[in-house]
Amino acid sequence: MAAASVTVVLWASAFVAIREAGGHFSPGALALGRLSVGALALLVLWAVRGEGLPPRAAWPGIAASGVLWFGLYMVALNWGEQKVDAGTSAMVVNIGPVLIALLGGWLLKEGFPPKLMAGMAVSFAGAVVVGISMSSGGGSSVLGIVLCLLAAATYASGVVSQKPALRHASALQATTFGCLVGAVLCLPFAGQLVSQVAKAPASASLNIVYLGLFPTALGFTTWAYALSRTTAGKMGATTYAVPALVVVMAWMTLGEVPGWLTLAGGALCLGGVAVSRRR
Repeated sequence: MAAASVTVVLWASAFVAIREAGGHFSPGALALGRLSVGALALLVLWAVRGEGLPPRAAWPGIAASGVLWFGLYMVALNWGEQKVDAGTSAMVVNIGPVLIALLGGWLLKEGFPPKLMAGMAVSFAGAVVVGISMSSGGGSSVLGIVLCLLAAATYASGVVSQKPALRHASALQATTFGCLVGAVLCLPFAGQLVSQVAKAPASASLNIVYLGLFPTALGFTTWAYALSRTTAGKMGATTYAVPALVVVMAWMTLGEVPGWLTLAGGALCLGGVAVSRRR
């Protein structure tokens, strides 16, 4: 629970950092910068700890999660949030935990515990309330909706792919090499990253460094540690706390004062997580 809590807080902070950096970096460049910083930090830690290469049996899951979650998900999410408002993207991307529970129950044979399903329903309702309350009311781009759906699908598929790999590899090994795979996949955006770093203010570049070190390197490692000790469905449900924390962080750092409907939706998200985590 401690590791999962660290992940949730760091991933919530990532939404604020992405919003600030997104005005200066394209989706692919932002993903490559974040993944490059994260992979470098993880490789240093991996070398210091001397954990060695992951066993052969872990590589299919590591490669799949690297491509789907570290690579495609980050680019799709960055791009989608440039095409639709924050409320719409929040509602669509939050299909991800539902897909994790369904895929985990089916492919990983985790089953469909009633409390988990009930908690997911409550949290998803909360995410919809938060999304509606934060929506700008304008028309949403069809491309943006498709990209957010792609982000939700690749997020869920990446988590379900990573779970079997953690039976053979440590959390650090799975995260380090998954992040490295994602960074390699994003290398075609290297030219954009170099040119945009030269033009962007220092604060935007520091946001990329923050995203790489904390939400990526640390947050994904604590996620893998927690995932290796519980089911994919329960871990997916835990991330429903993210929208509630994003509301609070945006309030504190960006001056975006939430309305009562937003706060009520955030409370529903947290309540659903509490239900889903009950034994």
